[in-house]
Amino acid sequence: MERLPKMSPAGISTMDCKATAVQIPLVGLLLIAAALLFAAPAAAQDEPAQDRCASLANWTHGAATVASSVLVEAGQLKVQETGLGRLAKFSGLDPSGHAATEPNRPFCRVALKIKPSSDSDINAEIWLPASGWTGKLLGAGGFGWSGSLMYPGMIGPLQEGYAVATTDTGHSTDGGSFALGHPEKLIDYAYRANHEMTVAAKALAASFYGKAPARSYWVGCSLGGIQGLIEAKRYPEDYDVIAVGAPPNPLANFNAAQLWPYWLVAQDPARLIPKDKYKMVHDAVMRSCGSQRERDEDVLEQPGKCTFDPAQLLCKAGDSPDCLTAPQAYLLQQIYAGPSNPRTGESIFPGPAFGTELEFPMYASEKPFPNALDLFRYVVFNDAGWMPDHFDWDKDMTVASEKAKLLSVDADLKPFLDRGGKLLLYVGWNDYHNPKELAEYYRRVIHTAGNSAQDSVRLFAIPGMGHCFGGSGCDTFDKLGVLAKWDKDGKAPERIRVSKVKEGKTVQMRSICAYPKVHKDAGPGDANDPAGFTCSPK
Repeated sequence: MERLPKMSPAGISTMDCKATAVQIPLVGLLLIAAALLFAAPAAAQDEPAQDRCASLANWTHGAATVASSVLVEAGQLKVQETGLGRLAKFSGLDPSGHAATEPNRPFCRVALKIKPSSDSDINAEIWLPASGWTGKLLGAGGFGWSGSLMYPGMIGPLQEGYAVATTDTGHSTDGGSFALGHPEKLIDYAYRANHEMTVAAKALAASFYGKAPARSYWVGCSLGGIQGLIEAKRYPEDYDVIAVGAPPNPLANFNAAQLWPYWLVAQDPARLIPKDKYKMVHDAVMRSCGSQRERDEDVLEQPGKCTFDPAQLLCKAGDSPDCLTAPQAYLLQQIYAGPSNPRTGESIFPGPAFGTELEFPMYASEKPFPNALDLFRYVVFNDAGWMPDHFDWDKDMTVASEKAKLLSVDADLKPFLDRGGKLLLYVGWNDYHNPKELAEYYRRVIHTAGNSAQDSVRLFAIPGMGHCFGGSGCDTFDKLGVLAKWDKDGKAPERIRVSKVKEGKTVQMRSICAYPKVHKDAGPGDANDPAGFTCSPK
């Protein structure tokens, strides 16, 4: 509206208004004013995209100011990806589930600086399609400790006509050291940066298009997953439909479980298992629990039913590559069990499922897993030299839960669900993050919200998928497409189609049923054919 010439409500100059007021009935003037008012958004969009983009250069809203606004022509996008965002791109898919992307469509690329506190330094980018906007906004969640913009999660949705937003959560470091002595930056990382980004993105879209987004979606996995839950909990009106993958929730408990194998080895170095032995263990698990098809594909369909015991592999005549010593077998048993409170016996976080053994070496080593270590160093104990060798799983865990509570989400999402919000949960069975934990959270969300939530929440546990992507099984599905269809039709998905993509080509497909149902082999035939599976109770 500010870009139009200064006009009277009827859209004519003041001098002309006096001359024509006696000639046009009052009702006619009101109709003209209404018509021009409702035509304003269209007029804003009729202005060249180059001019509309340039006009945002001095835009401000609350704590957000524009650092730059540039129209990027088709195929001219150049970004520098870092960290896990780069890994996501190199895996051949972006976090929203696009297997490949074409050269970018023309869009207005807006960089924001957001400073909700004196110690805040939040960078965000909002990408606004120059034409063909769907009227929707997508928030793209981050990975790990963030510290960079999730460009891979923006490119695919942009191609479909979404306005897309992402943030570095307020810092540019790879790990968690930014939080040491900076409580405001920790708040930005935990929840404030994403909320401020979302509010600014909606207002920016309204300025660019002449109207605010009609619907808003969130897609994120790992950190992006818990970010989505935090958005639903703290700011239930920010997003209408949210996809949450493998959320490490509560983060302190999950990170403690990632340090558990290291702690076990630190107590007795004889427990350390050589990396080469994990392939032997994994093969033994598959022989013990998998059907012929599952062994051929290296995917357990229902790992929760596996009863493998590492003691089966105990050495009978001294240590060798094809067996486990007693301390090594004990380590595996404890990894599968997960840490628990030694005083109460309560589980802190469930151990990984059977079939994930090839993931163990990064945790069960002589060095603690760095992402998890940083939480305890910089958020819990404020000590950059802290090591978990003597961690007290009762007292220290209590302290950790309190210090990191802003990075946890309880199961009361009723305000979000009551306003019509929809929540898609997903996780891979080959993830170190056991889907049992997310299934329990799903049950608590449904119980807390009541029967009205039955059609507003869905959980999909994907056999063979690793952490957000990768693994031996199918790992790619169009999350954004599932959200859009659910939002449009109002019918919750009962199954999804998941693919395995290699070098841009789909080489395998599976139908995955919504929890608690599981897909079962319907008989001989093509395993890629949806008719080859049925959804059945466990």
